[in-house]
Amino acid sequence: MRLLAPQHPFRRRLVGRLPAATALAAALFLGACSSPGTTPRQERLRPFAPQQFAKTDLDRFAEAHQHRVFVSLRRLAEKLYRRNPREWRKSGAPSMDEALARIFEVEHGWRLEELGNRRDIDALQLAFVPEYQGDRVAAFVVGLASMVQSAFGDKVEFYLLDDLNAQRIYNAARNVEIAAWKLASARDADGRPLLLSNEMGEVANLSFEREFGRIIGQLEVLSDVIEVKTERTVTRVVQSMATAVFLPVR
Repeated sequence: MRLLAPQHPFRRRLVGRLPAATALAAALFLGACSSPGTTPRQERLRPFAPQQFAKTDLDRFAEAHQHRVFVSLRRLAEKLYRRNPREWRKSGAPSMDEALARIFEVEHGWRLEELGNRRDIDALQLAFVPEYQGDRVAAFVVGLASMVQSAFGDKVEFYLLDDLNAQRIYNAARNVEIAAWKLASARDADGRPLLLSNEMGEVANLSFEREFGRIIGQLEVLSDVIEVKTERTVTRVVQSMATAVFLPVR
């Protein structure tokens, strides 16, 4: 099925010609079809938009938190490219901005050819393979972003009948923690960091740690709210970072 973005002209013509009840159903169907390659955006619906009638407070809350997570992911990608400019040059992009746009503004289903079309944890782990010659920042960020999207059911809009899973979103938060630890600790054969991030010295740069903290916090809060709303208990996991394994989000 070819996926239609909410602003697609066919959607507007279709909804405009149908009776109210049918139009609402069509709007919900077309809105719920969302590409996993689309970065979630915070676009407020008009008060009289038909989709508003099928959104709960939890749906709007989830969309807001998902949007904030992806704002942080983009900031994280930019910080990594600035500290590791050799990585965006590996991608063949003419500039850092083009490299960022390629990750966050192109419909690719979070599957890049140079990553072997891997996504989720499979893509993320490439960033920590010492022999990998490609863009490590792209592997790291695409892996994180697609992992988060998988936890959200690969949706960018949520409606009354959508089932958000608190356990998967909680697991995504733990996976971000593990990824942050690996980023700080992964070294090549000569003991050099595979990717530069936080910097300790006379003036410490902990901006990466703060960005990861924002992402983890957003996911944890959303998981807690969904747990209460759905009355489905989340299983908390405690792992040692040195031996931690990524948790399932599907």
